[in-house]
Amino acid sequence: MSDPHLIEVQLDLRALHRWAEERGLGRRGPFDEGRALHHLLSEVFGPGAVQPFRLMAAPRAQRGTIYAYAGKDAAALREQSRATATPGIDAALDLDRMRSLQRPAAHWRAGQRLGFDLRIRPVVRLRAAIQGTQFGKGKEVDAFLAEAMKQHGGNTGGMEEAGRTREAVYLEWLAARLGPAATLDSEASRLASFRRSRVHRGGRLTEGPDAVIHGTLTIADPAVFAERLARGVGRHRAYGYGMLLLRPPQRC
Repeated sequence: MSDPHLIEVQLDLRALHRWAEERGLGRRGPFDEGRALHHLLSEVFGPGAVQPFRLMAAPRAQRGTIYAYAGKDAAALREQSRATATPGIDAALDLDRMRSLQRPAAHWRAGQRLGFDLRIRPVVRLRAAIQGTQFGKGKEVDAFLAEAMKQHGGNTGGMEEAGRTREAVYLEWLAARLGPAATLDSEASRLASFRRSRVHRGGRLTEGPDAVIHGTLTIADPAVFAERLARGVGRHRAYGYGMLLLRPPQRC
């Protein structure tokens, strides 16, 4: 696998909405920004070429920045886009000012500590149905809710009594998905934000957790870490989740 490139490109959010509406992506239910960006990036760069990605935008902002990992640098992606971009895409993405920075695997070392900013959809697929609930085998469920239902019959108060906070559950979920690439420093990691959001997947509107973790990890296997960086963490990586934006280590 080639070394990934960190891509940075400016996005006009109003133009994104117009482009999505023209393709019928915003007709049913709330506007799914991640779904629109998935289709936009795939159309101009190819399926999975710029993934995982993360949109950073202030509330009610008209512009934002997309960060993503790709196998090509900005110059190569820009050259490719000239043959495929439509006027609508060109209005949404500032392709002329797209930039990149290579993340070589040789840069990482075992024991290296790194901070990160990570948006996740912390869900699990049930291996068996939960008795007395509507959640059957294979159902995708919020990791916190799944534990509450299994251990306390859905009583989230029972989780609190047991000292099982949403933050603790989500950090354990993340630690399991980082291994064996890296270990999570739970003392220097926190649930920075949480909300529930509805998204379009497989022709259906589903509701689930949408969380941001600010934290610190320690690289265990540099080669596996490089692969994890390029691949992303957890599910829904093609829709704006799972990208590790690296930062200096966080304070404990």
